[in-house]
Amino acid sequence: MHTLEIMDLTVTVEGKTILSNFSLTINSGEIHAIMGPNGTGKSTLTKVIMGDDSYVIENGKILYDKKDITKLPVDERAHLGIFLGMQSPIAIEGVTNADFLRTIVSSKEKTKFKLFPFIKELEGTIEKLGMEQEMINRGVNQGFSGGERKKNEILQMYLLKPSMVLLDEIDSGLDVDSLKIVGENVTEYQKNSNCGVLLITHYRRLLEYIKPEYVHIMMNGRIVKSGDFSLVDYIEKNGYEKIEKKKIELGTCAVRELTKNE
Repeated sequence: MHTLEIMDLTVTVEGKTILSNFSLTINSGEIHAIMGPNGTGKSTLTKVIMGDDSYVIENGKILYDKKDITKLPVDERAHLGIFLGMQSPIAIEGVTNADFLRTIVSSKEKTKFKLFPFIKELEGTIEKLGMEQEMINRGVNQGFSGGERKKNEILQMYLLKPSMVLLDEIDSGLDVDSLKIVGENVTEYQKNSNCGVLLITHYRRLLEYIKPEYVHIMMNGRIVKSGDFSLVDYIEKNGYEKIEKKKIELGTCAVRELTKNE
């Protein structure tokens, strides 16, 4: 059982507050989705959890399995089992995908790393994700389409076997077929590993494949409403404006009541 706890987190960048007293707890086996308007701090949240030092933590802390990781570097968080699938994965010139993947997996597994099982799993996962085998010999993300880059993030997830998965708009840049492949593979991995998942998305379409138990609406750097999947239906029908104006209490019952009355 693994638990990620974000406690009263206030984060700034260049003097501007991005997260304000943000709190959230994610346990093993749970899928949480965060939705909200642009510029509310959703992507910032995933970067701060992962240890991006571009952001300044003014208050609060992040715990993983009761251990304070607020000041841990990125690599140590990754070794603990936290994984971030990025919104805009970068290309790395001069480093092949195969070398990169072998390096990160061997770094995590250390003496347990075996080359032949790694190659077998790599090739099988590439096939499962509908990627071309020749992509492992190209530079990391070099010449990859947006969809191929996102599949490459999921490939890394499978090989690293994290216990807590953060996916920042993993659906952006995916066509219908690729979205189905990514969504179904994330769901398969989550069910088999019982990992916790945090999804950042703007759209319902991803959530049709990766079904969240908990949906949170984020505005102005904090969660303003939480509920179950019915909250996604409400947002799709009414948008965020009514939630912001009403400032109704957190919880699914409140959402259902508002939907019924309006």
